[in-house]
Amino acid sequence: MSKIKVMDDILANKIAAGEVVEKCVSVVKELTENSVDAGSDEIKIEVKEAGTKLIRVIDNGCGMDHDDAILAFQRHATSKLLDEIGLFRISSLGFRGEALPSIASVSEITLKTSTGDVGTKIEIKGGKLVSDEASDARRGTEITVKNLFYNTPARLKYLNSIYSELANICEYVNKMALSYPDKKFTLISDDKVLLNTDGSGNLLKVIKEIYGSEVARKMRKISVFNDDYDVDGFISLPEVTRSSRNHMVTLVNNRVVRNTELNRAINDGYHTYKPETRYPIVVLNINTDPSLVDVNVHPSKLDIKFSNFEDLKELVRNGIKDVLDKALLIPKIEKKNKVEKEEKPKVVLQQLNLEREKVIEENTIDYSIFDEPVMKVNEDITDYNENVKDDIENYSKEKKKVIMPEMYPVGLAKGTYIICHNELGIYMIDQHAAKERINYEGYLKAFGNPLKGSIKMLVPLTLEFPSNEFIIIKQNIDVLKDMHFDIEESGINSFTIKEHPTWIKEGYEVESIKKVIEVLISEEKHFSIEKFREKAAIMLSCKMAIKANMNISMEEMEALINDLRKCDNPYTCPHGRPTTIFYSNYELEKMFKRAM
Repeated sequence: MSKIKVMDDILANKIAAGEVVEKCVSVVKELTENSVDAGSDEIKIEVKEAGTKLIRVIDNGCGMDHDDAILAFQRHATSKLLDEIGLFRISSLGFRGEALPSIASVSEITLKTSTGDVGTKIEIKGGKLVSDEASDARRGTEITVKNLFYNTPARLKYLNSIYSELANICEYVNKMALSYPDKKFTLISDDKVLLNTDGSGNLLKVIKEIYGSEVARKMRKISVFNDDYDVDGFISLPEVTRSSRNHMVTLVNNRVVRNTELNRAINDGYHTYKPETRYPIVVLNINTDPSLVDVNVHPSKLDIKFSNFEDLKELVRNGIKDVLDKALLIPKIEKKNKVEKEEKPKVVLQQLNLEREKVIEENTIDYSIFDEPVMKVNEDITDYNENVKDDIENYSKEKKKVIMPEMYPVGLAKGTYIICHNELGIYMIDQHAAKERINYEGYLKAFGNPLKGSIKMLVPLTLEFPSNEFIIIKQNIDVLKDMHFDIEESGINSFTIKEHPTWIKEGYEVESIKKVIEVLISEEKHFSIEKFREKAAIMLSCKMAIKANMNISMEEMEALINDLRKCDNPYTCPHGRPTTIFYSNYELEKMFKRAM
């Protein structure tokens, strides 16, 4: 007797549901994507108890006739993928034909749909058709999912808390709204509206709706392209960061995707502009020919593979760096306009935003924006956008780069912060962070210049290493020689260094050499000469910088400020901390009640 049997459809659907319907948000995702594919421009999502009791998605799309409504709940039934060729040029969000039968197998589902003629209403429970009748003729589709996972108690038991499940749903709907700013999204949880976009097509307005006005006004447009990819969207200034990567939204042809390497490229674009443990708010839509990407990697359709991926990562990385290089990144300290009597005055970081054309034409900097009030929460982002010039569109690579303004030191606070002033206000410079930046750019240039030569050591330095580290150094010993280290093997698991590069500071030879080799060992798995040089430069710049609580003379302050102004990026240290903070005259006068 044969042991192998063909499983029935209900069992097969439950197995498929294990991959397609992992959580409540999976249901919201699949139903919402169906609504988008149906051509809807208004999508309403309603959940109760984070979707465990009810999920309802209503759209105004093309709808289905009676036959299609029945067929939609059969496995692998779809209108989006017709042949094998189409699998390599997928442009719709859904294509597998597994979502609806998988959801129906683990819930009680009601479908109301119409193409504008006679409507259809069907009810399915646990994968079995319960009723099939006529309904109203409103064009579009309404799907209600109740009692999710009622017949799979193990899955229900291990759902996260209500708040976690709801947070996941909010995160997904937010990303969909960012993907399709031309569609109106409404999210309601337990009769409370959590998101309501207007579908105007203005991405910045959607960002404002999700993150608030303060974040929206600190976003900068990015638009770059190559032969294969066209990338556009918005990125936050370095002062606007979050503790999670979840706010780095990457889209491919308006599809929400996740890709670790792409996120790393985004972070690389912010390198030295922000702390490594913080992440920017980014919305990037990558437009490309569907044949260059593969979305058929996982049933969730979140994972994706790219053709010419290295070119794409370089495009994203350099595009972000270009945007940040064209912004003056000195945070401005501002007091909020209205402060409750019971509360202590609070301060918020305000981005110094310059009018580029004036800087270029007059060779002077217009700081009048310092005296502008903070945009109110209810202020329309469109009006704001019309009043502020876009850094990308109004700035050319060939034009003169804006540098830090001149400032004059008056003293040192807490042995750490240099207090400066000019006609615009007061500046505070972190002497350690500033010196780190100066050292970093100096070391980086030194590492990349093979013509600097070397210096003989009075006493050769011999270093011993564990066998695993010895092998790594031996494999990459030419890198050290190219940087003008005279290094050779000297016994078991040891090296002798007789000469070192001229850029190593006198008195710090041993320590600096050890740091350089430490970087070489630590970066072995992801080694590249560029990354190595940069990592070594960062480590040495911190070690050789002025420390906090170290008093320096007025002459040393002036020299430090002049050197900082010569840097390519004088606004942050290599670790992303700000070097300089600004207080405008207006804000100072407000603090002392000289101005209202």
